[in-house]
Amino acid sequence: MSLKLYFLRHGETTSSQTGTYCGRLDIELTPCGIEMAKDFAQTYEHIPWKAVYASPLKRAISTAKPLCDRLGIKMELRNGLKEIYYGDWEGKTPDQVNKEFHDDYVRWLADPGWNSPNGGEKGIDIARRSSEVLEEIENTHKTGNVLVVSHKATTRIMLCSLLGIDVGRYRDRIGMSVAALSIVEMAEHGPLVHIMGDRSHLRTELRQRYGT
Repeated sequence: MSLKLYFLRHGETTSSQTGTYCGRLDIELTPCGIEMAKDFAQTYEHIPWKAVYASPLKRAISTAKPLCDRLGIKMELRNGLKEIYYGDWEGKTPDQVNKEFHDDYVRWLADPGWNSPNGGEKGIDIARRSSEVLEEIENTHKTGNVLVVSHKATTRIMLCSLLGIDVGRYRDRIGMSVAALSIVEMAEHGPLVHIMGDRSHLRTELRQRYGT
């Protein structure tokens, strides 16, 4: 038996509804986001979980909580799983950022791996801190199922790092809607993708809110 990592993006927030850059703003899930977390817990409570790791931001904790409560699993909080820090862009829409920081925004869009939002983090910085958490998980749990609850950019960057995709292409290569699940097995010949961006655990009306 090998180690399987279940990467879950947190449920819906007001920021995911409006498209604003949320980053380190510590906002809660919407009522629909809470239902998304419950749907995940109901669907996956039968899995023999070894551990649950989560970002310490409220929206991630609230997404992991229903499963942890059902099974009595302690939630392991790690700063390395926090969302990208958008700096001066936090709370702004892409259109606002484009108007206020046009040149820097264009550079970031071209390569967010090596360019950061004004006062924020580069993709390579996120890859570095999140990889330390993944290394801890691999060292602690050689086999079994581990849930990792994080955020849109951070989850995509972790997947790029595991799959050998240029971190600077994380926005172009991997889609990640709210409450989406990806499963990667740490197999004999390296990371093996089983599921990418799946939302089938959500009831139909919740999936349809984001076009799936």
